[in-house]
Amino acid sequence: MPILNKDMSLCISLAARPSNIGTRFHNYLYDLLGLNFVYKAFAPADIALAVAGIRGLPIRGAAVSMPYKEAVIPLVDVMDPSAQAIDSVNTIVNNHGVLTAYNTDYIAIARLLKDHRVPNSHTVLLRGAGGMAKAVAAALRDAGFTAVTIVARNENTGRALADLYGFAWQNDVNGSTADLIINVTPLGMAGADETAQSFDDATIAAAQVVFDVVALPSETPLISAARKAEKKVITGAEVIAIQAEEQFVLYTGVRPSPEQVREASEFSRR
Repeated sequence: MPILNKDMSLCISLAARPSNIGTRFHNYLYDLLGLNFVYKAFAPADIALAVAGIRGLPIRGAAVSMPYKEAVIPLVDVMDPSAQAIDSVNTIVNNHGVLTAYNTDYIAIARLLKDHRVPNSHTVLLRGAGGMAKAVAAALRDAGFTAVTIVARNENTGRALADLYGFAWQNDVNGSTADLIINVTPLGMAGADETAQSFDDATIAAAQVVFDVVALPSETPLISAARKAEKKVITGAEVIAIQAEEQFVLYTGVRPSPEQVREASEFSRR
C-alpha cells in the first residue's frame, strides 16, 4: 500500500459489527494492483452522520452491512436498479458529491446458487427478513425457486418479505425441514451470537444444502454442524468474496482477475 497521501482515495465499510475481512480484501488488491486507495472499517455511532461524512469528506465509497442496508436509503441521492429492485443497499459510491446506492449481495447469491448447481426444485427455509434476506429472496425467485418459506419472528417484516416474492411465512422453524436451508440472521456471527446455531441438528440432517451468509467466522456453528453431517455447504466467505469483488470494481473501475480475487479472499480470512 502506498504511503498515505493527499491524493489517496478512501473507501470504508459501515457495520454494527465490523470485521477485517473487507479491509484486508480491498487493501490487498489495492497493493497488488498499485492503486492509490486505502480501505477502513467503521462501526458508526450515527448512520445519518456517517453517510453525510461520505459526501462531505469526500469518501470514494462505502460498503454497508447489517443493520444499515435499509436505513441508508433515504440518505443517498440515486438508487441503482440493483438496489432499487429490492429496497436494500450494500454499496455506496460517491461521484463528485452524488451518492449512488447499489446492491452486490444479490449478484453474489445468484452466482453461488448457479455455481453450486442448487436445483430450483429444492424446497427452501430462509431464516431472516432484513436487507440481506431481501437480496437472497430476490435471487431465489429469479432463479426459479418457488417452494420457499421465510422464517422470521417479526410477523410484519416476515410477512412483508414473503408477500413481496410470493413465498410463505412462519415465525419459527418449529420442526420444519427443507432441501435448502439458509441463515440470513446474525446467529453464529462473531460477537454476542457466535455460539448460536441458526438451525437445529434435525433440520440440518433433513437438508441437502446448508447456506450461511455469515462471513465472520466463515466456519459458523451452522456450517460446522453441516460439515459434520456431510452436507453440501455454501459459506459467507464465498458471499463476501463475490460481493466485495463487485464493490471493488465500482470503487476503482478495475476488474481483478479470478486468481487475484482468490488470493485476496484467502488473505482476508487468515
